[in-house]
Order: sequence, then C-alpha cells, then structure tokens
Amino acid sequence: MRTIRRSLSWTIIRYITGEILFSFFVSFLFFFFIFFVNQLLLMAQQILTKKVPVQQVALLILYVIPQLLSLSAPFASLVGVLMTIGRLASDNEVLVMLSSGLSYKNIFIPSLFMGIVISLASFFTNDVLMPAGNLQFNKLYRQILVSTPALELASNSVKRYKDTVIVTGNVSGNSIDSIFILDRTADGERRLIMAENAQLRDAGKEGLSLDLTGAFIQSSKEIAKFDYDYASSGFLRYLVSQDDLIQSSVSIGPREMTSLDVHKEIVSKRRALQEQLDVQYNKVLDHALSLEESLRDGPSAAAWNRRGTIETDLSREYAIAADIKRNRDISRYLLEFYKKFSLPFGALAFVFLAIPLGLFAKRSGQTVGFLVGVVISVIYWVFLFGGQTLGLRAGLSPFWTMWFPDMLTMGIGLFMCIRRIRK
Repeated sequence: MRTIRRSLSWTIIRYITGEILFSFFVSFLFFFFIFFVNQLLLMAQQILTKKVPVQQVALLILYVIPQLLSLSAPFASLVGVLMTIGRLASDNEVLVMLSSGLSYKNIFIPSLFMGIVISLASFFTNDVLMPAGNLQFNKLYRQILVSTPALELASNSVKRYKDTVIVTGNVSGNSIDSIFILDRTADGERRLIMAENAQLRDAGKEGLSLDLTGAFIQSSKEIAKFDYDYASSGFLRYLVSQDDLIQSSVSIGPREMTSLDVHKEIVSKRRALQEQLDVQYNKVLDHALSLEESLRDGPSAAAWNRRGTIETDLSREYAIAADIKRNRDISRYLLEFYKKFSLPFGALAFVFLAIPLGLFAKRSGQTVGFLVGVVISVIYWVFLFGGQTLGLRAGLSPFWTMWFPDMLTMGIGLFMCIRRIRK
C-alpha cells in the first residue's frame, strides 16, 4: 500500500487566511463595541453628568480609541480563529483536507501568521499610539478640569492634591453631605477641617471653592506636639488653587510612556532606591556595631545601660529599610512594562489554544466557537487584571503575574495540539 504524502496547498492556505480575516473582523467589531460602550458609561458617570461640552467629550473618546483597539485585537484573534476552524471542522472541510493528503500545516500556517501579525499590530498600538492618546486625553482633561472643577469630587472618595487631602461623603450635584479636609498651611501648620455639608462652587481663576456649613477647625505645629488651636464656624469658605487642581492630574505615569521610556524609568528608580537603601543600611550597621560594642565591653562600659535604646533604634532603622525595599512604585512600572508585551502577544498565545479547540467542533462550529471564545476571553481578563491587582497589593512578581495568562494559554494549547496531531 502506497503512503500518501502529506503536503501543503497554498490555495487552501489563502482560503483559510481569508476566512480568519473575516471572522477576526466580525469578532473585533464585537469586542470594540463592548469596550466602547463601557468607556461611554464611564464617561457618562464622570463627565457627561457634569455638563461638559459635547465636542470635548468626543475628543476624549477619540483619544481613548487606541486603548480600545489594543484591548480588542487579542481577544478578536482568539474568537476569529475559533470561529474559522470550528466552521471548517463542523462542515467536514478539515476531514476532506486530511483525506486528500494535506496536513494540519495548512491550518497552522495561516493561523500562526495571523496571530503574529495581530500581535505586532497590537503591540504597536499599545506601545506607541495608546501612550500618545493617553497624553492628549490628560491634557484635554486638565483643560476641562479648570473650567469644570466639579469633576474632581465624587461620592465617598478621597482626593489628594499637593498639600491637601479631601474626603467626601455623598455628593449630589454641587452639594456634599459631610466633608473632611487635611492640609498644611504656608506656615507649616497642619490643619484638620470637618463640616456637616458643603457647596461646591467654581471660583474661576482661583480654582475650586467649597462653602462649608457647621465647620470645625483644628490646627497644630509639628515641632510642638501638644500645642494646638481649634475653632468652629457656622460658615467657612475653603479654596483649592487652580495650580493644585492641574498638578493633581499632570503627572505622567507608565501608561503614558512607551516600553522603552518605562524601562529607562525603572532603571532610574532602581538606582535611586539602591542609593536610598545603602544610606539606610549604613544606619542599621552603625546601630548594630554600637550594640555589639556595648555587649563586648560588658556592664563596666558606659554604653551597657543604653543597650535597650540601641536595640530599639536598630529595630526601627531595619524596619524602615524593609519598608523602603518594598517599593510599590517600581512594581507599578514593572507591571505596566510587562503588560505592554503580554497583552498584545496574547493574540499569538490564543491561536495555539484556538486551533485544537476549533477542531473539536461537530455542529454549529461558528456559533460554538464564538461562545467558547467569549468565555475564554473573560477568564483571561480575570487572570490578567487579577494578577495586576495581586502584583500591586500582595507584592507578587510582576513578570509572572503579567505573563502567566499567556503561558497558561499557550501551554494548554500546545498540549492539545500535540495530542490532536498524534491522533
């Protein structure tokens, strides 16, 4: 019996590529619509209710589009390949192809090619277009903020400015039920201000005005712990300057940077952190040496009676060093750096999973592929952003929290591909 030689058919490859492109386009529109509606709902809650001009809202949406594109493309690649391979399998086209002496390479080649192209395009969008869009978004938002300061305060929230922290209760329109303010005066005094309610006003060039009713004020100086003053007032007007309003949203974070800029910032922050740690560890070493010297000299030494104080100072300085070492700012930059790669190249990882899953389809391959793809996308999303949260709060490795969803997806996909081919 003559063995049939498994070969490639460029006609089949072009045909499957066209099918994947069409399914990808349909899936992309679906995910883009979902993310777009979500963004509109967020803006409706934060901006539209504050009567911001429609043209400015439209520009804000325009600047957010690169972010929506970078989020939609990887998930669309998963669903697109699943729908295509599922339809081919349910229509027995895969069976006919294999019976004709063609190999699975005719499916893998166009699918992997599309995964690579989508990953590269998504990476460009995520690394170049999205930071530029975020910068323009923040710039326009600052302009809106100056003209509509009510955007700054939301119900049951904490807002930080240069030397001021404002904690609000329920906010309805321009009325705030209960407010708590911590600030520092130009003379260096710390103030605590509480009020039963407040009215938010636009103070023009002066910034944000809060008309407080039933206010209580306490002020104290840091150098005199037990020296403080307090007063109460039926009415008090509190101003947050326009410069502080702008400064609160002017800082550029890792989301507004390219991967190269984020990497440079990480190197700089690590260098600064190491210098800070060196200084702190020198303090720890000084106290440790003092403690050792007092113990060596014994009770006859003058330092013997101070060993308890030295131990306390040593523990305090070591705790400060440990706190410095747990710098979450660097973790935030690392998480964003790895995310700039892991999310776009998730499209390629999805392809490895989508091919074997699609081949299992028996009936209604496109519908089943679409539904399965959406479910996997949700699970991936939970893993990705759950890992990001754990990386920030629990101190888990930024690399593993960001790359684990891709590794898991590709690992399961490769395992299923090998088993399928062996059958």
